[in-house]
Amino acid sequence: MKDLKTHRNALLAGLLLGMFAAPAVANTEAPDTDELLSPESRHEKIGELVTQFVQRSHYLHVAVNDELSSGVMDRYLESLDRNHMYLLESDIEYFEKFRYQLDDVVRSQPLDPVFDMFAIYRTRVRERFNYALTQLESEPDLTISEQYQFDRTESLWATTSEELDELWRRRVKNDILNLALTDKPWEETREVLLKRYTRYLKRMDQVKSDDVFETFMNAFAHTLDPHSSYLSPRNSEEYRIQMSLSYFGIGASLQTEDDYVHIVNIIPGGPAFLDGSLNPEDKIIGVAQGTDGSMMDVIGWRLDDVVDLIRGPADTVVRLQIIPAGALAGDSNKELSLTRGQVKLEEQAAKSEIVKVPRDGREWSIGVIDVPSFYRDYRALSNGDEDAASTTRDVKRLIADLEEEGIDGLIIDLRNNGGGHLTEATALSGLFIDNGPVVQLRNSNGRISRLDDPDPVARVAYNGPLGVLVNRFSASASEIFAAAIQDYARGVIIGQETFGKGTVQNLYSLDQYLQPEGDQGFGQLTLTIGKYYRVTGESTQHRGVNPDIDLPSPINSEEIGESVRDSALPWDTIQTTRFRASEPLDNTIHSLTVNHSERAKADPNFQYLLQYIEEGRESRSQEFVSLSIDERRADRETNRVRALELENERRLALSLEPIESLEDLDDEERPDVQLDQAADIVTDLAVMREIGGIPAQTAQVQP
Repeated sequence: MKDLKTHRNALLAGLLLGMFAAPAVANTEAPDTDELLSPESRHEKIGELVTQFVQRSHYLHVAVNDELSSGVMDRYLESLDRNHMYLLESDIEYFEKFRYQLDDVVRSQPLDPVFDMFAIYRTRVRERFNYALTQLESEPDLTISEQYQFDRTESLWATTSEELDELWRRRVKNDILNLALTDKPWEETREVLLKRYTRYLKRMDQVKSDDVFETFMNAFAHTLDPHSSYLSPRNSEEYRIQMSLSYFGIGASLQTEDDYVHIVNIIPGGPAFLDGSLNPEDKIIGVAQGTDGSMMDVIGWRLDDVVDLIRGPADTVVRLQIIPAGALAGDSNKELSLTRGQVKLEEQAAKSEIVKVPRDGREWSIGVIDVPSFYRDYRALSNGDEDAASTTRDVKRLIADLEEEGIDGLIIDLRNNGGGHLTEATALSGLFIDNGPVVQLRNSNGRISRLDDPDPVARVAYNGPLGVLVNRFSASASEIFAAAIQDYARGVIIGQETFGKGTVQNLYSLDQYLQPEGDQGFGQLTLTIGKYYRVTGESTQHRGVNPDIDLPSPINSEEIGESVRDSALPWDTIQTTRFRASEPLDNTIHSLTVNHSERAKADPNFQYLLQYIEEGRESRSQEFVSLSIDERRADRETNRVRALELENERRLALSLEPIESLEDLDDEERPDVQLDQAADIVTDLAVMREIGGIPAQTAQVQP
C-alpha cells in the first residue's frame, strides 16, 4: 500500500506547491498536509454484509470474485471520471494493480485502495480547476475557428498534463462562449465562472468518507444490474422523505451526472407534473428564489445542496434555468417558474377526456384515461375507506362515466408511467379480462409464482374497442398491464417499445442487521431479487413490450431504456402458464396498420413529427461543438429558422395562419400527435365492430 500512498502524497504536494501541470508519474514523497479521507470500521462491516446479501439473495447469485472485481473497477472509474477529463493514463495504469483485489476489499479487507484511488482523482480534479481559473485571467478570442469535444466517454485517457491542459482550455472557452451567447459581458461571464470553478474546488473539500464509500458501493451494486444500489445514511433519510411525500418542493427526482443535476422522473401529482414544462433528462443549471431573485449557477454542486435550494415553503416560487432534454449544441437555455407545493395523492389520480374523431360524416367519441402511475393508498384501504385512492378504483369509475357519455372506444394512456404497485397492475388488468393469470414472477431460487386477476368473479368493466398507448418511459407495472392486454388479445398496443424493466427489487435497511455505532447508521441496500414474466413465459426485461402498431417518438430508444445499460439482466423465457386468450388479432392489426399508414402520409402533424425527430437525431449524433461565437450563432439561427419553417409548413398544410416567431406559438396549439393517431386507430376498431356480420379480425376499414 505504501507505493500508492507515495504516488498520492506526491500529487497532493504538487498541488500545494501550485504545480498546475503535475508530472505523469510522481516519484517524490511528501507529508500528508491535506486532510485525507479514509475508510471507517463501519464501512467494512457494511461491505461484508452487502456481500452476503448479494451472494445469497441477488437474482443471479453473483459470485464475488475476480471477474466481478474487474467490472467494479471499470464502473468505479466511470463514476469518478466518465468523460475522461481528469485522470491521466498513468493513473489508470497505476490503479490496475487493484483490478482483481476489489472483491476481497468489499468482502473482508480494508477499503484503503478505494479511498486512495479517490484521493488521486480528487487531486486531479483540483489540478484541473486550478488550471481553469488561470484561463479566466484574460478574455479569450471567440472568433477563432476550433472545436470542443464534449463527449469523451469513448476517448483514450490523456497521457500528459499538457494534453489535459489543452482539453480544459477548450472546455473553459466553451463555458465562456455559452455565457457569451446569452449576451453577458466578459466581466460578468468571468465572475460567474470564477464562482463556479471555485465552488467545484470547495465541493471537493466537502466530500466526506461516506460519500466516497457510497460511490464505490454503487459501482459495486451497478455492476450486478442497473437497479441494485446502496444509499448512505444521509441519502437513506432523503429517500424516506421523498417516499413519504412529506416535503414541499417541485415533485421531481434528481441525480447528478457529469457535473449536471438531471431530472430522473416527474412525481405524479407534484407541481412539476401539474405544470408540465419540466421533463425527464432536463438538466438544471440554475436556481433562483421568488419571481425576482438572482439566478444561482448550480453546475458542479452537490445534489443535496441543489435539492435544498429547490425545496422551500409551500406556495412560494422557485425559478429553474434548464437545458432541455435533447437540446442541440448551441441551443438557448430555458427558464421556468414553479410554485412549490405538497405532492398530493389525489392529484396523481387517473383522469379522463373524450376525443372526437370525424369519420365518414359521423363524429366518433373515443374515451381517453390518462394513468400517470399505479398508486394505492394501503392504509385507507385497510381501514375500509370506500374512497381510498386506487388506480383500479379510479379507472373503473372513469370508465362508467365515459360509457354514460356514450364512447365508441377507449384508450388507456400509459405514456411516461414509470410503474408503481404491482397489485394495481394486476387489478387494472382484471378490469379488461374475465379472469386468469396476469403475470409470473421468478425469484432468485428459481421458484415461479403466478399473480392472477384478484377479482375473478367480477364482470369486466369494459369490453369495447381498446387501445393502450405507451412510450419508452412506460415501465415496470405499465409493462405488466400492456403485456397482459396484448397476450389476451384484449386490445391493441400503440406507440413505442417500452422501457424494459422486468426486475423486482427488495429494500434492506442495514440498521436492522448491524449493531449501531453511536448515532451513525449504516444506510440501505436495494437488491434485485426476481424477474417478471408474461403469461406467455416471455420476460419484459430488456426488450420491454413491443407495440402492435408503432408510432414515432422523440424519445431516443438508443439512449434511454434498459437495453442501453450494459449491466442489465438479459431477456429470457420460462414456461407458458395456462390462460385463455381471445381470438388472435393478427389480421385486425394488419388492417389497422395499413389504414394508419395511409392516414399518416396525409397528416401534416404526423409528417412534422417525423421531420422533427429526424433532424434532432442528426444533431444529437455530433460529439463536437464549435468554439467560434460567430459559427455558434449561425448554427443556432439556422436551427431556429429551420424549426420555424417546419412549424409553418405544418400550419400551411392545416390552413392555419403562419407565425413570425416560435415564441408566438401557444402551447395549446401543439398537437399531441401520438394521442391523435391512437384515437384514429381505436376509431378503426370501433368501425370494424359495427360492420355487421364481419369479424373484426378480417374487416377492412378505409382511411
